[in-house]
Amino acid sequence: MRSRVFSGIQPTGVIHLGNYLGAIKSWVDLQYKHDSFFCIVDYHAITVPYDPADMRQRIFDAAVANIAAGLDPDVATIFVQSHVPEHTELTWLLNSITPMGWLGRMTQFKEKSEQFKENVNVGLFDYPVLQAADILLYKAEVIPVGEDQVQHIELTRDIARKFNSTFGDTFPEPKALLSPAARIMALNDPAKKMSKTLPGSYIGISDLPAEIRDKMMKAVTDAGPTPGQEMSPGTANLFTLLKEFSAPETVRRFQEEYDSGAIRYSELKSVLADDIVAALAPFREKREELLGKPVVVKNILRQGADRARLYARETLLEVKGKMGLL
Repeated sequence: MRSRVFSGIQPTGVIHLGNYLGAIKSWVDLQYKHDSFFCIVDYHAITVPYDPADMRQRIFDAAVANIAAGLDPDVATIFVQSHVPEHTELTWLLNSITPMGWLGRMTQFKEKSEQFKENVNVGLFDYPVLQAADILLYKAEVIPVGEDQVQHIELTRDIARKFNSTFGDTFPEPKALLSPAARIMALNDPAKKMSKTLPGSYIGISDLPAEIRDKMMKAVTDAGPTPGQEMSPGTANLFTLLKEFSAPETVRRFQEEYDSGAIRYSELKSVLADDIVAALAPFREKREELLGKPVVVKNILRQGADRARLYARETLLEVKGKMGLL
């Protein structure tokens, strides 16, 4: 029997190259190797300030973008978190065994509390327990995450271990699977991660060719290579993208030119932009097709939720039975 993979996808509205290379690309590969569940985590998204008028569209756009990027609804289960009520019910049950001290140590809670001082809500504090419920509800064993989420997976393991020791063996202890992709930095500030909150920092997978070329030509580099010195962060970021999107001989040529001090960054940016445009063309085409078929997308999410609930109900019945609630 194949192991199970679970990942939650925030409905952010924009998927950029950092998201794609750091997460979605690996999900596309994993879906063919594991029994895969990919969930648009709208309940997580409402723990920070948001515009309710935009949320429904953000959820739809997240589904479209991820399917266009390669998630296959005929292979993986793709659904919306709030469409499967067992997520929140299991969260409450797990709350009853999770010490507050465990949650108070969470780095993300501390960072978000500082960022959103006017809205430090209970949901933000309890976010990791909901995340644990997301994973344990499907008894997932493989959890693809970024480094910033490893602490949450460790907490999920702690919660699973405590439940098992208290009520009997129920949950496998999930393991974090870190993306092999290098971190993609902001084009205009390579000291920061590529982010949709930093204008000019990212290339979206749905960007038009002209937008991609314009953003790439404005990317930060340096005045030119200095023999014996380490590559500047901006230039290193472009070479990271080059290795992801360009042919090996192209990477080799520009590396040789850099090493010899003969590189022209304008040419590097132009070639890289063209290669990114070519690589993203199928995504843009698929996205446009799906945007024109909202009923198809909604059916995918409905069918995904129906399938997810088959597993979720079974787990919840087992949990409630062991806790003496049935």
